[in-house]
Amino acid sequence: MEHQVIGTVLPVLEMKLDPGESVVAESGELSWMTASIQLETAASGKGGAKGVFGALKRSVGGSSFFMTEYTAQGAPGMVAFATHMPGQILPVEVSAEREYMVHRSGYLCGLPTVELSIGFQQKLGAGLFGGAGFILQKVGGTGTAWIELDGEIVDYQLAEGESLRVHPGHVGMFEAGVAFELDRIKGIKNMVFGADGIFLARLTGPGHVWLQTLPLPKLAQSLLPYLPQPADGESKSSSLLGNLIDTATS
Repeated sequence: MEHQVIGTVLPVLEMKLDPGESVVAESGELSWMTASIQLETAASGKGGAKGVFGALKRSVGGSSFFMTEYTAQGAPGMVAFATHMPGQILPVEVSAEREYMVHRSGYLCGLPTVELSIGFQQKLGAGLFGGAGFILQKVGGTGTAWIELDGEIVDYQLAEGESLRVHPGHVGMFEAGVAFELDRIKGIKNMVFGADGIFLARLTGPGHVWLQTLPLPKLAQSLLPYLPQPADGESKSSSLLGNLIDTATS
């Protein structure tokens, strides 16, 4: 199996598979593939999920309920997965001694022996991330996984006891051995007027940490003033859908 990342700002991961080789991704991640690639979609048995309950736990972690396995049948084949956001694609080697915690939409694909599950979930309130809370995926098992991080990647190797306080949206990935906790920002004025949310993530070593410079919530907040506003009596979702339809048909 060979892979290459093509592009810079909006890269795509191209996987070249020999006959019988497979790669597993969340449903809906496919960008393109050759004729020899056969796909099989299932809720359990893919991505390490054991039964429907395992698939439900994985979906709570930000993944899709269904996973799709892409296999080259009878001849070599190629399958490609593009990023959703401007960013980078990072391959990591997973083992029993080296597991990773990844932001909720960071898992792109992996070998069939890689396991994906929920790693952390905490409700942070409607004022942060639209009320969705802070969720991390846990990438375990064995083999290679490919992770999508948004924007540029800044990584740190934390020493024993060394801590880094990070806006939660900038947490891209870290080794599972890194201690993780949420710190409430102190001071009423800081919480109300600081516009940085009310929590910071505290990452404490030893271990490797990868931060991302373009969190999706911050990008959405930056784009909000430029989006069409709903008319009186019209919901935001219907207004936006109407504008998208007009754009697509014009």
